[in-house]
Amino acid sequence: MSKAAELANLIGNINMGGGGVGRNLLINGAMNVAQRSTSETGLGATAGYYALDRWKTDFSSTAGRLTLTQDSSVPTGEGFFNSLKVACTTADTSIAAGEQFTIDQMIEAQNCQVISKGTSGAKPLTLSFYCKANANATYVVELYAQDVDRRISSLFSVTTDWTRVSVTFPADTTGEIADDNGGGIKVSWWLHAGSTYAGGTLQTTWAAAGNNTRATGGDSFFDSTSRTFFLTGCQIEVGQNPTEFESEPVERTLAKCQRYYFKFLEGATKEIGPGWFYNSTYMSTIFRFPTTMRATPTATSTSGTNMYIVYRENAGDGFNDLTFENGSTEQYSAYNNDEVGSATAGAAGIVRSHPSAGGDAKVEFAAEL
Repeated sequence: MSKAAELANLIGNINMGGGGVGRNLLINGAMNVAQRSTSETGLGATAGYYALDRWKTDFSSTAGRLTLTQDSSVPTGEGFFNSLKVACTTADTSIAAGEQFTIDQMIEAQNCQVISKGTSGAKPLTLSFYCKANANATYVVELYAQDVDRRISSLFSVTTDWTRVSVTFPADTTGEIADDNGGGIKVSWWLHAGSTYAGGTLQTTWAAAGNNTRATGGDSFFDSTSRTFFLTGCQIEVGQNPTEFESEPVERTLAKCQRYYFKFLEGATKEIGPGWFYNSTYMSTIFRFPTTMRATPTATSTSGTNMYIVYRENAGDGFNDLTFENGSTEQYSAYNNDEVGSATAGAAGIVRSHPSAGGDAKVEFAAEL
C-alpha cells in the first residue's frame, strides 16, 4: 500500500472515531505475553486459557488433538517477535454435528462502549491480523455480541506465506452492550466446525442468528496431522479501514493481561509475603495484586508435601497447601490451620514456596471473561 493510501485510510478511521492511541480493542495481539505457559500439548478435550494471555482455545466434542505454542515464526519486517501456533497431532476426519474448535478473545464490555453498538451512532469495526499455515485453507472469523446475542461472520483465506487479512464489519444499530465488566464482543477464529455450527448459510450481516450459520464454508484444521495455523498482529479497531498494528511496550501489555490473569509465583524459594499466627497453629498471609483485576478472581495453588514454608521464631515450618479467603479485586488472604508447628500466638514470619518444591509450587489468580 502506498503512503498516500495509508494516510487516506488513517484519515478515514480518524473520521470514524479510530486511528489514535489505544485503538486496538484486543489485548496481547502481538502474542508477547504468556504467563501460564509457552507450550501445551494434547489439547482438544476441554476449552480453556492454556498459554498466551487473553487467548482462549475453545473445543466441543472434538476427537482431534493439538499442540499450542508461543512461536518465533513471524512476518518479516513488521516488528513482531512472537506468534500463536497450533499444530494438529491427532486428526479428526469424521466430524460430528456438535464439534467445534475456535481461537477466541472476549473484549470486556466497558471497552466496547467506543463502538456505540445498538445506537443510531453505531460505528463499523475493522479486524486485521497476520496468519499462515502449512497449506492453503479457508476459515471463518466471527464477532459475537454476548449481551444481545448478535453475530456476524466472514470467510478468510490462509496460505503458506504470512499475509495480512483485514475484514470490515458494518455498524450494528440494534442491541446495546452493557457498560460493565462482563463480556462485550467475542472475536473467534473458527478452525473446525460440525453441522451444528456450519449447516446453514453463513451469517454475513449482524443478526440474532442460529448456531448453524456461524462457520459455514470453512475447512477443518483437524483433517490431517500435518495441519498448522499461525496467528499474530491481531487488531480490531473502530473504523472502516485497517491501520498499522498498534505496538506498545511489553510492560503495558502485561499490565492489561494481569487484569484477567496473574501468576503470583511459580517455583521454589519464591517470596509470598509476611505471615502471622492467630494462635499456635493458625498462620495467615496475604497476596496483593500488581493491578486491579476485572472481578474478584478465582485463586488456585498447588498442594503437596512441604510445598510452602513459613520462617518464624528461628524455625521453619513446611506445610502442604493454602486455603484462600476474603478476596477482592486488589488482594486475597490465605491461611493454613493444621500443618504448621507450634508457634507463639502473635508471632510473625515470612512465607515462601518451599526450597524443595522445585517447579511444582504455583499460585495463580484468574478473572477471565
